Amino acid sequence: MLFRLVPAGTFTMGLSDAEAEALKNIAAGAETEYVSAFLDGADRMRPVRPVTVGAFLLARHPLTIAQVRQWLPDYEDDYADRPGDPGLAARLEDEPLETLLKALPFRLPTETEWEYAARAGTTTLTWAGNSIVDEDDLLDRFDDENDVAATENAFGLAAMGSLTERCADTYLDGYHHLAQGAAAHYGEGPSVVRGGASDLSPWQSCGEWLATLSASRASQDMFTSIRPALDAG
Repeated sequence: MLFRLVPAGTFTMGLSDAEAEALKNIAAGAETEYVSAFLDGADRMRPVRPVTVGAFLLARHPLTIAQVRQWLPDYEDDYADRPGDPGLAARLEDEPLETLLKALPFRLPTETEWEYAARAGTTTLTWAGNSIVDEDDLLDRFDDENDVAATENAFGLAAMGSLTERCADTYLDGYHHLAQGAAAHYGEGPSVVRGGASDLSPWQSCGEWLATLSASRASQDMFTSIRPALDAG
């Protein structure tokens, strides 16, 4: 498992007014209603605020089926299109997910850390800019080094936004409850998940690409992938 060092820094967390305008500019045709609905729920990604994040380590990509089997030898992925392919990202349901989290010698990234890592110093909709990500550019398999490298952001992290990734925080609408630091919020309820556009493939022009946005967030529903984190020090 390869980890990248995410450097310390300060960034603006949440869906900014500039990002909202960028969404309006690229919305067209059938996508307009999905962008409008997304913006109607923008409070769950606000208030926008500066946050300082300490350095930490984050896995280059989510755990694959083969990597999960290091801790759960009998693990089978019910959601994999090709369940015999060990290079596919693992999509874990509740029971194996909780078992894995107890067994892993790593931690989950906080929601703030995840967004900071996804943005990698950018202020655009995704690390790649303000355009809609091509569905073919989303990854859920991580054995081909060339394909993986093509999706790395400036922090060397691959496929940010592709898979539904679990964060350490308990989900609450908006950021009013969060302190200025990057600590996780814990409580009763579902966990925060980030990304997930590849999990919605094949796309049917229903706004699936909105899951690639660095600011996009949701509560855990079905399955989730894991991108382990470690303290840097």
